[in-house]
Amino acid sequence: MNIECSVEQLKTVIQNAERCTSKNATLPALQAILLVARNKSLTIKATNLSIGVEYSIPAKINTEGVVALPGVVFANIINTIRDGSVVNLTEKEQTVVISSKNTTIRVKTLPYEDFPTIPVVSGESVELPIKKLVEGIKAVAYSASLSDIKPEIASIFIYPEEDELVFVATDSFRLAEKRIKIKNARECTPCIIPIKNCIEITRTFDGMDGNITLIFSENQLTLQTTGITMSSRVINGSFPDYKQIIPKTTNTEIIILKQDLLNTVKMATIFTDKFNQIQFSCDPQEKKVTFETKNADIGEHITSIDAVIKGVPIEVNFNFKYIFDCLTTLGEDSISLSFTEAHKPCIIRPIGNTSFLYLLMPMNR
Repeated sequence: MNIECSVEQLKTVIQNAERCTSKNATLPALQAILLVARNKSLTIKATNLSIGVEYSIPAKINTEGVVALPGVVFANIINTIRDGSVVNLTEKEQTVVISSKNTTIRVKTLPYEDFPTIPVVSGESVELPIKKLVEGIKAVAYSASLSDIKPEIASIFIYPEEDELVFVATDSFRLAEKRIKIKNARECTPCIIPIKNCIEITRTFDGMDGNITLIFSENQLTLQTTGITMSSRVINGSFPDYKQIIPKTTNTEIIILKQDLLNTVKMATIFTDKFNQIQFSCDPQEKKVTFETKNADIGEHITSIDAVIKGVPIEVNFNFKYIFDCLTTLGEDSISLSFTEAHKPCIIRPIGNTSFLYLLMPMNR
């Protein structure tokens, strides 16, 4: 193989591909990035068996060929090349020579025959704007569980409902739901995608324009757009029937400026205990919401914020981190907090935006 390629274009692709490699030392092929030079383009592949990605970028192909290089090593090399806009890759005797204007590097190859096939599924498909897919994932990703003990909730559940694509994530202590309107939502097949793969999907496609096609099968989801094909395994299981726990009635509703609440939560973090506990109470007559945190080793903090309050007084404890995670993703200026009772979930919604819902469980005292 002998090719010439743009350094900047290669940097972006190799960095993204390297994140999809495996760090498992017992399977060297999964640590590799596969380079395939054919038909005036360079194809770059990487997979850890849970997620796989394939890029196609333009290149000058002097000699066609296939090589596999250690992903971390190759990514570090390409990322540090500063001299020149073009890099040359030449394979000879199980070694790839990477050369730029003033630099020459030799890297041992890995057996490319051991590199696994990245599946591209066929089945039901739906096309939607890339920005809407990224928006839906970002809106809920922080609510997914970080533990793989229950794979169904260490994931994001995507399903159609009328003319909307619904994104949901929960760790059993809080839940985020985002609804995105698309023309052909009914063509989407419900699927549960591991959160680690969802993060890679957003990293890969964030900032891109155009449309993306999602192709569904029983065990795999394939995402295709110009020059990029990504494949993710899907979880074979059932996502919790979360609609049953969303309160149907509201006895207390609070409307508050998001920035006021965010500033208060930031201050409260200095004084919270090891459980990240913040005490929340409201007084409908005084039209104030009060936040209190205590730490036996540091001190205590009390702040009151003006708010519009309808209903009865309420006092409840929350994990401040869960409030902070939600607020930092919202673009609206005001939010509403709805309560039924102190021991039941709180519902947070941005004012003027019915497409997002955040459910937060109270903490036991």
